[in-house]
Amino acid sequence: MIWVISRFIVEAYKNVSDSGKDKIVEKTGGNSSIMTIPDSGCVMENGASCLPCTPEEEKKIVTDLRNESERNLKEGNLYFVISSSWFRKWERYVGIDGDENLIGNQSSDSRHINGASSVVAERPGPIDNSDIVENGSDSDGKGNDIQLRRMLIEGQDYVLVPQGVWEKLHGWYKGGPELPRKMILQGVYHKKFDVEVYPLCLKLVDSRDESQSTIWLSRKASLTELFQKVCALKGIEQDKVRIWDYFNKRKYAQLSVSNKTLEESNLQMDQDILLELVDGHQSSKIGMDSTGNDLALVSLEPSRSPLTIAGGPTLSNGHSGYRSNLYPGSSLGSGLTDMDDGFDACNSARKGEKGGLAGLQNLGNTCFMNSALQCLVHTPPLVEYFLKDCRAEINTDNPLGMHGELALAFGDLLRKLWSSGRTAIAPRVFKGKLARFAPQFSGYNQHDSQELLAFLLDGLHEDLNRVKQKPYIEMKDSDGRPDEEVAAECWKNHKARNDSVIVDVCQGQYKSTLVCPVCSKISITFDPFMYLSLPLPSTITRTMTVTVFYGDGSRLPMPFTVSVLKNGFCKDLLLALGTACGLKSDESLMLAEVYENKIYRYLEMPLEPLASIKDDEHIVAFRFQKKEIGKTRLVIFHRWQEKAELFGTPLVTYLVADQSSGADIEAAVSKVLSPFKKTSSAKAHVGKENGILLDGLDEECSCSDAQSVENAELEGTSCTDLSIPLRLTDDRVMNFNAFKKDTLFESGKIIGKLLRVVLDWTDKEQELYDSSYLKDIPEVYKAGLAAKKTRQEAISLSSCLDAFLIEEPLGPDDMWYCPRCKEHRQAIKKLDLWMLPEIIVFHLKRFTYGRYLKNKIDTFVNFPIHDLDLSKYVMSKDGQSYLYELYAISNHYGGLGGGHYTAYAKLIDENRWYHFDDSHVSAVNESDIKTSAAYLLFYKRVRSESKVEAGEASHSHSIS
Repeated sequence: MIWVISRFIVEAYKNVSDSGKDKIVEKTGGNSSIMTIPDSGCVMENGASCLPCTPEEEKKIVTDLRNESERNLKEGNLYFVISSSWFRKWERYVGIDGDENLIGNQSSDSRHINGASSVVAERPGPIDNSDIVENGSDSDGKGNDIQLRRMLIEGQDYVLVPQGVWEKLHGWYKGGPELPRKMILQGVYHKKFDVEVYPLCLKLVDSRDESQSTIWLSRKASLTELFQKVCALKGIEQDKVRIWDYFNKRKYAQLSVSNKTLEESNLQMDQDILLELVDGHQSSKIGMDSTGNDLALVSLEPSRSPLTIAGGPTLSNGHSGYRSNLYPGSSLGSGLTDMDDGFDACNSARKGEKGGLAGLQNLGNTCFMNSALQCLVHTPPLVEYFLKDCRAEINTDNPLGMHGELALAFGDLLRKLWSSGRTAIAPRVFKGKLARFAPQFSGYNQHDSQELLAFLLDGLHEDLNRVKQKPYIEMKDSDGRPDEEVAAECWKNHKARNDSVIVDVCQGQYKSTLVCPVCSKISITFDPFMYLSLPLPSTITRTMTVTVFYGDGSRLPMPFTVSVLKNGFCKDLLLALGTACGLKSDESLMLAEVYENKIYRYLEMPLEPLASIKDDEHIVAFRFQKKEIGKTRLVIFHRWQEKAELFGTPLVTYLVADQSSGADIEAAVSKVLSPFKKTSSAKAHVGKENGILLDGLDEECSCSDAQSVENAELEGTSCTDLSIPLRLTDDRVMNFNAFKKDTLFESGKIIGKLLRVVLDWTDKEQELYDSSYLKDIPEVYKAGLAAKKTRQEAISLSSCLDAFLIEEPLGPDDMWYCPRCKEHRQAIKKLDLWMLPEIIVFHLKRFTYGRYLKNKIDTFVNFPIHDLDLSKYVMSKDGQSYLYELYAISNHYGGLGGGHYTAYAKLIDENRWYHFDDSHVSAVNESDIKTSAAYLLFYKRVRSESKVEAGEASHSHSIS
């Protein structure tokens, strides 16, 4: 049945009738009428789509289509870009809560159905992508000529949905514009699928009139496709055109019709390409020299002498020669080399300009790469290595490497940076190699300089690995052998498979100790490291508020807020609490979680991770004499007699005697309750502030109350005799049984040595006792009631190292297989530094990642520039110097997604620091390089004169 709805404003309130049909109330010109519509029907409003499904059905359809798409990933699949703003509304509408939401928190948008109080999000209007496209939206467009705004972040600004999902959403909601994007396959050896959100943008310069046109193509498109698109745009036959790579407005290379991709041709985002006619009838002198002659690329025979800083770039790697006297360089498998903006490197060297002061052009969000590269190319041992002829160590057969291509590209780039004076280099060839072998860094999104550094160090090592055939080595357990013996064995095994300049210079060794929390099995291994990722202390601690109850009834409960390690254990919390509350040597604390007025669990395992305690939980601690533990535990619950429901925090004490009577139980309960009595002295000394309990009982008051309890016990009476009925109960607190004072309870016959009783409170007891101390228990952490912010303590590099080396449990996703238990265990892990490399890199972990939350920590870390002494952290005593000096820093400014990377590097010979900000290089004072933007710190070993000769004769990593 098709229903025609008036073009007037329609207000539809959906109600499901008894007949299973929907009723639509149509208000037209002040008059209303009711139409009954079958469930499969739909309502059209202002041209928008129909509503064929319920929110639950929409959610299921989209979820199923997404899952199906994930199972059928292939190159060429279409995905559609949708504004996160609109998609967030749709998620709320279909009932995807905060835990499922890919975007963020729910909105407060709501509506009431049938006057009910349940909150339901409004159905979103037409799809609106206008906030993520350039020049506004085009509802009728197909997305062909509509481009996304630059620098958008997936999940924050937009989401990607498969074609099937888009078709359903567009069918239900209409709107747009459509923004289709294709899935491409990235990488050579490690392939991965990726949706090309930002296609390659090329600026076509027509040499006839110098006009410019913009062409959008996938970076995986072939040069043939580029020629076809240019010819179609200009209306020219393909055999009559010539297209040049016109990077930086200079002819770099002539492009030819082939299946070679634009990415393989090193074409970059927003760069120019030049169109010329083959017949030479050009209307301008673009691409000509000062005499009017065409600039041609001339092949030269490569020189056979190695490159030195003084002699200029004369190295040939034996694979390809220089393409031009203007654009020297070499790379394996490609006739293209990194261009240095037309600067003659050889002439620069002859002019005597300093090396190492060239910047790197930003090729589109490549500041992360430029920052890491500047730090590496200013690493003295690597500079020395790559400025010499290292062809003999190129390993082209290593299946774990890149056939030597990465090492050759890096070496070529390093030589250019050290021989081009101050002229910036465009690292196009290097970026192309990076995209081939590390597809995660392809495209034009911002990335992490530390992740790139890790890949480069590992990739350079494999490309330069002197070991051609890696032997199989079975690792042995320590089995109680001396650390020196195990460490030497592990390093020998490592060197048997890994031997390169990266290992020589950048790799150290640490000791890893694992302890099984069940059987206490200890496993010790010695592993290599190439950098150290240090947590910032502010990221590894948490504040926890725990209320301490006194089992002897000597004082009122008192909340204590302590700071503990996030990855610590219950023993750490107990230690901090004990210090805070002044625990005596003969006393002990017992932790418990209170949930729904019951003790949900006891936290009695010292090695239970604190991560199991959530911020919104209520944790209490019961304070006892150590001699009481092991006796019969008495748990006291509280129940409103009138409503027959539990309230407040249970109290816990111990029955010391092996045989207790009902009267003893009443006396114990009376003693525990005594601090809660409303007395004039208590009122004078006890108070609350901002909802937090304050400890106000002085010694006189406490002693008085305790004395009254003692006197009452001597007289055979207690407060429970007079007012509060006491009953036995079970573990579920569901059944209640009265008992007499002369009833005997033998400790040996009590199951689990645990008795549970219930106090039945009435209004009368409320006048005698202040029960608010039982009810107002603070959560472990609550932002709204956080204590006043204290001035942040300074964080030093040494405190970060301490945090890195602290004992902590493995994560639940990183379990260790215990050979004794024959099961995976959440072992306790401890790291110690055993041997340090010549070059040590510290990675300050400023970025924290949760399921939906990413954050950057801008805390200033105070690090030494000179005389960093690491001797106290090193366990082995191999006679080496552990004094280090800073020589480079990778900086990150701003927040996630939109930040910027720069680098500081020191020219050792000049003893001066420089700031490398992409193409711009400037001198900087040493006093200005310590900032809160420091992200990667590069240190080199400082050798004393007496140890230089010994260090040259025997490498620091050789262990005999």
